[in-house]
Amino acid sequence: MRIPAYLLLAGLFASNSALAHGLWTEERRGNIEVVYGHGAEDNAFKAQKISGAWAYDAAGRMIPVTVERLADHARLQPLKKPAVLGVALDNGAWSKTPEGQWINQGRSQVANSTQSLRTFKYSLAIYSEGAKLPDLEQLKLVIVPETDPLKVGPGKPLPVRVLADGKPLAGVELVGDYRGAPHQVSAKTDAEGRAQVMVRNEGLNIISAAVYLPVENDPNIESRGLFTSLTFLGEPHHE
Repeated sequence: MRIPAYLLLAGLFASNSALAHGLWTEERRGNIEVVYGHGAEDNAFKAQKISGAWAYDAAGRMIPVTVERLADHARLQPLKKPAVLGVALDNGAWSKTPEGQWINQGRSQVANSTQSLRTFKYSLAIYSEGAKLPDLEQLKLVIVPETDPLKVGPGKPLPVRVLADGKPLAGVELVGDYRGAPHQVSAKTDAEGRAQVMVRNEGLNIISAAVYLPVENDPNIESRGLFTSLTFLGEPHHE
């Protein structure tokens, strides 16, 4: 059986934790904060790397959203409370030196680089029951819930579909609790990109996936490293 190129690349790069960081959003002190980290880590990052943010109401209509670029992270400010929110981060090109060091530049700038890629991070948050999902073409890797995640409940399976560049992707490993157990794979997508992921938490759930896709005829990179997360509350919040 022929192993897909993205799986080969995943094995090639997975050991480098510096490139394994994820992206998601959380509501903190009344603000929607963009979080960049791995598991329980919450790391500072250059807010200029946020390449886009998209907010929608329950009917799928776009809501204007501003990216507040702070010193060590970014904050999203939609004009009104969104039902659905997406965000993207472009982490730039990375090249590995013969000594094993990763440098945030393309291979044309790193002499004798042994590996090179460009990493992108995406996140989709669902805030409202019954929200209509818009076209998610801005998210080049996305975990699309196939039923309302807010109506599933902890301990029950959520059907999802993973799309890369708008097409279903098979063999993708899904982590059901990225913050609490970032290395624990919960499911793997089938030939149609579908899987069932158990809802783990009453509070914030962060389901994630990451793949590496080959790139041809690019002087700076040989692959794209894509991370994506789907976030939602397992149960309604009550005061």
